[in-house]
Amino acid sequence: MLKFIIEKTKLGKKMKKIYFILTHTGTPLANFIRFYTKDEFSHVSIALDEELQEMYSFGRLNPYNAFIGGFVHEYIDKGTFKRFKKTYARIYSMDIEDEKYDLLEQNIRNFQEKKDDYGFNIIGMFAVGLNKKIKFDKALYCAEFVKQMMDESQIENNLPEIVKPENFKDLEGLEEIYTGKLKEYKY
Repeated sequence: MLKFIIEKTKLGKKMKKIYFILTHTGTPLANFIRFYTKDEFSHVSIALDEELQEMYSFGRLNPYNAFIGGFVHEYIDKGTFKRFKKTYARIYSMDIEDEKYDLLEQNIRNFQEKKDDYGFNIIGMFAVGLNKKIKFDKALYCAEFVKQMMDESQIENNLPEIVKPENFKDLEGLEEIYTGKLKEYKY
């Protein structure tokens, strides 16, 4: 009886989809991360649309330099993912309430406006492999950014404090919608 009441309440609310994109580019850094963590994926992004035109993360600012990073608006056919055409991806969708979607969108816009104030937490990224959290003010790596966006947007999640891209596979309410080369994704 309780389950029915919860589902009915959820059905009564307007919902929108967000997307989690787990990727592995095959670059030396991505391969090092994969070796180090023993995980399938080395990067995570969050998108506001099925077409992935509104896809965001913390990563390379320049496709040719893995160590200069920050907040990035990512595209399948531009920048890093254009350069690394064999990027392997798994894409998930998740339904969230309209209000939380709007809050997420606003939080991402706030990052866009202040993107030059933020750096890439490369030390924190490597510390994850040692199950350590090293946090710097205004510096994030990809998984920290996506988790922070979820937390600030009040999107319930079961992500650990020391978060890595692979943890996003375990979010409740995910629907896998694609696995394969990112450049071949069709919505």
